[in-house]
Amino acid sequence: MSDFLKEEEAGRASEAAKKLMATLNGVIFGQEELIRLSVTGLLAGGHLLLEGLPGLGKTELIKGLSKAVNLDFKRLQFTPDMLPGDITGNPVFQESEGRREFVFQPGPIFANLVLADEINRASPKTQSAMLEAMQEHSVTVMGETHPLPQPFFVLATQNPIELEGTYKLPEAQLDRFLFKLEIHQSNADVLQRIILERQLGVSPQVDEIMTKETLQDICQKVRLVHISPVVASYIARLVDATHAGRSEAAAAVKYGASPRAAIALAAAAKAAALIDGRVHCGFEDIKHLAHAVLRHRIILDYRARLEGHTPDSVITALLEEVNASAKTLPSTVSNN
Repeated sequence: MSDFLKEEEAGRASEAAKKLMATLNGVIFGQEELIRLSVTGLLAGGHLLLEGLPGLGKTELIKGLSKAVNLDFKRLQFTPDMLPGDITGNPVFQESEGRREFVFQPGPIFANLVLADEINRASPKTQSAMLEAMQEHSVTVMGETHPLPQPFFVLATQNPIELEGTYKLPEAQLDRFLFKLEIHQSNADVLQRIILERQLGVSPQVDEIMTKETLQDICQKVRLVHISPVVASYIARLVDATHAGRSEAAAAVKYGASPRAAIALAAAAKAAALIDGRVHCGFEDIKHLAHAVLRHRIILDYRARLEGHTPDSVITALLEEVNASAKTLPSTVSNN
């Protein structure tokens, strides 16, 4: 049936995805799980928020990704004095053939992959310029809407310890990120490898692994990965349980995850299954991706913070509480 993915197609897509991950593992060392999640998010068509201390390779990973997939790449260094027009572009007054008119000059947001570096340094007014771009893949300036190039991804970075000159990202913007990925310090063996290779003057060479068109084709195949009613029910119950009063684990949650989180978790699970060469996703995919999808969508109340709870600890408790094998309404899938 054309509506479902064939195993041979999944196998070819899986091979390309794994080759991409192997290339990125040569860009930053010791971050295999981060790289897998980044590629999963890319194949799911989502935006990524990378949080970590300076010098852990966030920017290098994103630049390497743009080279490996040959995407049109733009970098935006967010600062407190940045204006919305610095992102979207501005109308420019021009004279041509005796006529004077405003002509739209596209900003750096018009690219396939946009690195939003230190995104939390821009003011809320400037952050608002990202909302339409991230959701509708377009920008509206002076009443005129301009579509963005396809595919379009925002990969943003932020430093978790610097508070001077930073702003909290609006919840509506956080919800538009498919994943929030936390980057941790590498161990001593990885640091030794980095030192020795830098000493020899070795710099990572990133070859083109796939074209933009190939990436778009794989993203289309992700949508054909099958998700059964029982897995969809598990996603729905898990996201519903993030709201206060719906589960014991969410007792200290002020605001739970939105319906967009359920859609994101399903899309990410499909991408994870395809990377493994599977034509259907399962419970383990959901459990593996739940933290990345939900951690930035759960807002804790003051009691939870005082007691030392974190979104990750709440999600871990939710996964233990929500039974993946719970019964759901029977449903059949037609192959006609």
